[in-house]
Amino acid sequence: MNKRKILLLEDDEILSQTLKKLLTLEGYTVTLVQDGEDALDITYNEKFDLYLLDINVPLINGIDFLKLLRDAGDKTPAFFLTALQDITSLSDAFDSGCDDYIKKPFDIDELLIRVKASLKKDNPFVEYKNIKFDTFKNMVYIDEEEVNLGNVEKGILSLLIKNVGMSIDKSIFFDAMIRPSDSALRVIINKLRKNLNLNIKSLKNIGYKLEKS
Repeated sequence: MNKRKILLLEDDEILSQTLKKLLTLEGYTVTLVQDGEDALDITYNEKFDLYLLDINVPLINGIDFLKLLRDAGDKTPAFFLTALQDITSLSDAFDSGCDDYIKKPFDIDELLIRVKASLKKDNPFVEYKNIKFDTFKNMVYIDEEEVNLGNVEKGILSLLIKNVGMSIDKSIFFDAMIRPSDSALRVIINKLRKNLNLNIKSLKNIGYKLEKS
């Protein structure tokens, strides 16, 4: 299988090298550039699966860079990595055609989870052991037999099986819940453990992790 290719536009030397190393360890091919003009030149010759873009970079900023790509018909998913907090900047970011943003400083595990989820959008099926999750139809199967789960349970299950072996902060699970709380999340996790025979590890004061085996 070909490795998924990520273009990382980031001019902070330490952060960019750290992100490149971590993403490479996760199995992605990462092309690192530090200004918008170099990034634009590279996209003329290479096709990427995801853009990770800082906004305040030299020559062509991240927002203008993405606008140019979108105007040219490039629909590659794009995330902004930004320290900007004001609503106008965030509005400009989404107007330029970004799919998501994450504020600096950010948790590396959260970034990896978002990257992985974005790169799996083109494949509706997520599989774990004898479980198959059709994310397009929002249906779960065990040994090809449909399992009756509520939408919130499916949302929690989706996070777990898309990120097997990774620690997931409970705040991320809360985003998938209608009335988020520690106790409500615990009930859902226990139900998934029982009904789907899942080895879900509790991480005290952090969240949960679906073990690989």
